[in-house]
Amino acid sequence: MTEPSQKIEQIIQEVEKVIVGKRSVIELSLTALLAGGHVLIEDVPGVGKTMLVRALAKSIDTSFRRIQFTPDLLPSDVTGVSVFNPETRDFEFRPGPIMGNIVLADEINRTAPRTQAALLEGMAENSVTVDGETRPLAEPFFVMATQNPIEYEGTYALPEAQLDRFLFKITMGYPTKQEEIDLLSAKQQAEPLENTKAVIGLTDLLELKRSAADVFVADELKSYIVELVQATRRHTLVSLGVSPRGAIAMMQAAKSFAFVSGRQFVTPDDIQYLAPFIFTHRLILSANALYNEATPEQIIQDVLKNTAVPVEKSRFNG
Repeated sequence: MTEPSQKIEQIIQEVEKVIVGKRSVIELSLTALLAGGHVLIEDVPGVGKTMLVRALAKSIDTSFRRIQFTPDLLPSDVTGVSVFNPETRDFEFRPGPIMGNIVLADEINRTAPRTQAALLEGMAENSVTVDGETRPLAEPFFVMATQNPIEYEGTYALPEAQLDRFLFKITMGYPTKQEEIDLLSAKQQAEPLENTKAVIGLTDLLELKRSAADVFVADELKSYIVELVQATRRHTLVSLGVSPRGAIAMMQAAKSFAFVSGRQFVTPDDIQYLAPFIFTHRLILSANALYNEATPEQIIQDVLKNTAVPVEKSRFNG
């Protein structure tokens, strides 16, 4: 096992001390981190969304900030504010919780759209503007946002522009019976999060990101990604398909996922596996689709089924 693979496995094992039976979700979260993207976790309360983010943050020795979104949260509560200092007779900037490496945006859809938008500039530009001055964010800057399903009371649907900034939209799901028993056993002894420790530092993380960016993508697979994206735009049940940003997101995520999987090249299987997590939240369905109760997941599966897959495997590894 190579050294990068060892580091990745160490992170996964630390998070698994807290999150039982969700290795695929942990791998996707780590994939997004290495790809420079952000993750939206949507699921019902109590399945471990917040704990996943906290455990991942504890396993990496970087700065961690948490924003608890509420209906009365203001944009300045996210970005920070300039405060007048009577001693210096000048304004001093007091950074908000967005100024961290890993940021947990907890229950993001419980706050008003203008406060949600305060996070959008940071996710899009890696900077925030306060009182007319643009301030860069930390590197890396990684947002993991949680939300309850929008049919719950007291929630605001995220605008399409912000949804498009999330690399992945994933769900946790309920644990199996045995996994839930294991969870109870772990909780009986001590709080698992307290036993989670940092296994890599910021320098290691940045090196892993650079290595993931060097993963090889064959021209045939770039063409395959574009064909999938364009197929979503032509689909009869879709009003607005995946944007070019979505195609770029797929290529970056596929490279990072291959790296997390221990490979230096992307395969068609990587793209097919990641497509539901990258594409579904970027679709706007037609009225006919809503009338027939079609789902984005069904449409993506239809697109994958009807798009030819590259088969020259010898080309994928360069």
